[in-house]
Amino acid sequence: MSDFEMTATTEVPGIVVTGVSGRMGQMLVRLVLENPETRLVGALVREGHDWVGRDVGEAMGGAPVGVIVSDDAVSVIAKAQAVIDFTTPNATVAYAELTAQARAVHVIGTTGLDQAQLDYLNAAARHAPIIRAGNMSLGVNLLVGLTRKVAAALGEDWDIEIVEAHHRHKVDAPSGTALMLGEAAAEGRGKALADLRVPGREGITGAREAGSIGFAAIRGGDVVGEHDVIFAGAGERVVLRHLATDRAIFARGAIRAAIWGQDKGPGEYDMDDVLGLN
Repeated sequence: MSDFEMTATTEVPGIVVTGVSGRMGQMLVRLVLENPETRLVGALVREGHDWVGRDVGEAMGGAPVGVIVSDDAVSVIAKAQAVIDFTTPNATVAYAELTAQARAVHVIGTTGLDQAQLDYLNAAARHAPIIRAGNMSLGVNLLVGLTRKVAAALGEDWDIEIVEAHHRHKVDAPSGTALMLGEAAAEGRGKALADLRVPGREGITGAREAGSIGFAAIRGGDVVGEHDVIFAGAGERVVLRHLATDRAIFARGAIRAAIWGQDKGPGEYDMDDVLGLN
């Protein structure tokens, strides 16, 4: 029996949530505790955080739940069947090594990963399942599929622009979801996004190149997430839109992914796999 098969179990999977002091981390903690198909076995924060040593429920302003916040990722992840991770690229890479060693499912919602970091995750996925998506919501992943189909159906004389809006605290742009949509549009045209992508424009840019895919990012207030894929042709436009009003949709999707991944072997997966859209 392999290490992975020994870890896989019919019991309710034990979940570790990283970055529990953040908004998404706290949402994940609440929903993991509420879900009868999961149990919270660990709560991680960065080293030296003032939540370390406190019950995570009390730290979040509620009743104690019996899980102590820790910055010792090695010992916490060792007892996990799944790690749900919406943190930073550097932290995610560090967690990936430990999660692979534990043969646990690593659900990654972190965005802004560079190619070297993605390559590292690819190596970690040889030892345990990694489920990564720029957006974990059902609606967004359906939008990705629609974007791919519309891009394939329309010719390059239809311009594609992706416009996204998020809250003022988001640190990366364009969003991971916008890049997912751009990749889907490029795939629909049989191309790589890197060959078609046009970042935000400023100054005298000249006319756009045929077939290019443009991006624009808006930051302000408490916007949870809004994404428009605009197909602009001569005399008409097709606009595909997704509006998120509650970040719980991302947390629920991540928890669903953690449960789905319990009987999966090592490898890289995405939400299309989780939702059976492939």
